[in-house]
Amino acid sequence: MKATRTWQYAMASCCVLALLVPSALAQEAAPEAVALRLDPVTVTATKREEDIKDVPVSITSLDAGDLGAFSQAGEDIQFLTARVPSLIIETSYGRIFPRPYIRGLGNTDFDFNASQPVSFIYDEIVYENPVLKGFPVFDTERVEVLRGPQGTLFGRNTPAGALKFESVKPGDELDAYARAAYGTFGTTNVEAAVGGPVSDKVSLRLSGVFQRRDDYIETALPTGGADAGGYEDFAWRAQAKVDVTENLTWLGNLHGRTLDGGQVSFQANAFQQGSAGPRPGFDREKNFADAQVDSTLETDALGFTSRADWELSAATLTYLFGYETVETFSRGDVDGGAGAAFLPTGSTPGLIPFPAESADGIDDHQQITHELRLSNGEEATLRWTAGLYAFNEEIDISSRSYDTLAGGAENGTAFQTQETDSIAVFGSVAYDLTDRLIGQVGLRYTDESKDLTARRTLSPFGAPNISPPTVSVGDEQLSWDGSLTYVVDDNTNVYGRIARGFRAPSIQGRLVFGDVITTADSEILDSYEAGVKTTMLDGRLDANVAVYAYTVEDLQLTAIGGAGNFNQLLNAEEGKGYGFEADIRALLSENLAFSAGLSYNNTEIDDAGLTSGICGSPCTVRDPIDPVSGGAVIDGNPFPQAPEWIGNFAFDYTRDWRGGEIFASTDWSYRSDSNIFLYEATEFTAEGRWEGGAAIGYRKGPWSGKAFVRNLTDEIGTVSAIDFNNLTGIFNQPRIYGIELGWAL
Repeated sequence: MKATRTWQYAMASCCVLALLVPSALAQEAAPEAVALRLDPVTVTATKREEDIKDVPVSITSLDAGDLGAFSQAGEDIQFLTARVPSLIIETSYGRIFPRPYIRGLGNTDFDFNASQPVSFIYDEIVYENPVLKGFPVFDTERVEVLRGPQGTLFGRNTPAGALKFESVKPGDELDAYARAAYGTFGTTNVEAAVGGPVSDKVSLRLSGVFQRRDDYIETALPTGGADAGGYEDFAWRAQAKVDVTENLTWLGNLHGRTLDGGQVSFQANAFQQGSAGPRPGFDREKNFADAQVDSTLETDALGFTSRADWELSAATLTYLFGYETVETFSRGDVDGGAGAAFLPTGSTPGLIPFPAESADGIDDHQQITHELRLSNGEEATLRWTAGLYAFNEEIDISSRSYDTLAGGAENGTAFQTQETDSIAVFGSVAYDLTDRLIGQVGLRYTDESKDLTARRTLSPFGAPNISPPTVSVGDEQLSWDGSLTYVVDDNTNVYGRIARGFRAPSIQGRLVFGDVITTADSEILDSYEAGVKTTMLDGRLDANVAVYAYTVEDLQLTAIGGAGNFNQLLNAEEGKGYGFEADIRALLSENLAFSAGLSYNNTEIDDAGLTSGICGSPCTVRDPIDPVSGGAVIDGNPFPQAPEWIGNFAFDYTRDWRGGEIFASTDWSYRSDSNIFLYEATEFTAEGRWEGGAAIGYRKGPWSGKAFVRNLTDEIGTVSAIDFNNLTGIFNQPRIYGIELGWAL
């Protein structure tokens, strides 16, 4: 019934917009409307500025307007979930450590040195550590979602795809904006930027965002306790562009983030045994965690990016340098409840066999990136790019457990130190074979090594300390791509693409609760893709459709949780995926714009002998149980966190009124069911759901004001879960509504 009501709300919000322009769809376009055209979309998926229609890759680009609407309620980067085809983002850490999935392929690992098959690229620098990937989105020109392997130009750890974030750069004219929003639970979102020339050769830009929320998840313990859900998050960026000479331009980008709070709220026994979705009577805004008073999330990040472009006579030489560092500490009441089954008072809520409280921290970290590339002009018949790449990351991680019943005393401690070195040489060539046929090939050679040392100095079970030797993994791989694009006419391109990408070897060394360091070999993905990109109706409609299929050799998987609270790497012999993606933009009238996206992603683990440990809580496993290992046989299961269907649509309406402009919008996204873990269990299912928002406002001159609502139907959706000692769940944000005032120069 809830899904039906949500769909009804979505349809109602769209009908309200339709009533504002009752003749928009029923009448033929007036002569002036025929002249309307969509703005072209420029992307840098090939490290060149190109029209999205000319790039033989499945891409969706979100502009500043889209990003501002989706994030206005103080949301973190998870707001991108299901906003474009084939993309899901989830986390078990709150406002840090996003776990992205494209075309069903991602990584559920929650360790701070976890690798992921989707890269986040901020202003051309890859953010390797998953905590860095949670950097807030603000003053951003666009986000490009590149689906499929991007191994030639962007390197390893992109077999599923990449998210490219392009900040607004310093310009040659003064511009500035500021907007402030306030809403439910004290949700505050303030964003501002100013930029422009300070001399003939120097331009600057300063921007920042401040987000906060009160603790809205109230303690429900009879004895009292701590509320949860609040945070303060501040991020900033300072940029300088210098025309050093007529042929040499330098761009510097200094940025940072300070986060206090925003730890995920673990909800004990949020599911009912034998059924999916929240249990009857579940309240997302009630907290039963007795150790919530000690829960914390603190993060500090700082980075610097430098780009120099030297225009030569027939080519451009570009040098990129990036330095990033982050420290974080996250402590949470993992069992999400109070007490324990062996105590006279029992547990709240439901069965909690024993308390589980733990913490993870990045105590020291740095990553350094170098890239030197040479490329020729964009208008040449033969267009080429060649470059060298070097990457180094050093990270120190600590893991701890606590005895809640002993006042939170530390009873387990382990440490990891990992260093990663990666070097690569790459090249890509595009050639106009005929007036209508364009061929493109690319190749990249990568040599990567990882060294990890892990030790345990205190065990919660009284096990001996562990100080093993360093574990090392490494690999050399060729990643490549090839494509043909046929220009049907000025409005339509058809393309085919084959590509190989890989995720480098991984090491997992969590030793607080286990005694084994596990590793995973490189996963290698071969992808086949075909698509059409077209503009129709005299430029008022853009449509992009792609179909794909891929196979993954040595698919990297992470078995997490279970009765042993394990977190172990393993390789499946093979993984398979196929599906399609489609998105459109349309000007339905002079006043009404529409956009939509839809994807189908079918994934399958293909390894007849592969098993995974099963739940430590009383869940209903649907897989066969291997009599020898006692684990679930996961052969044939879909990938975890891989919904088959993802869809979205949005309407934007504007109309002149009294010297200004009325505007209204609504946007909705949908994801179908997916498994949370490698094995299939009825309770551990991220159930399908619709989620939407709406806004209405007025702008005149430099000023604007609007009222907005996110998660309009207050849909309760399962984001993730903890498979350990009870049916612990992690859920999406509640409905947030508020007002926003804005000013723009």
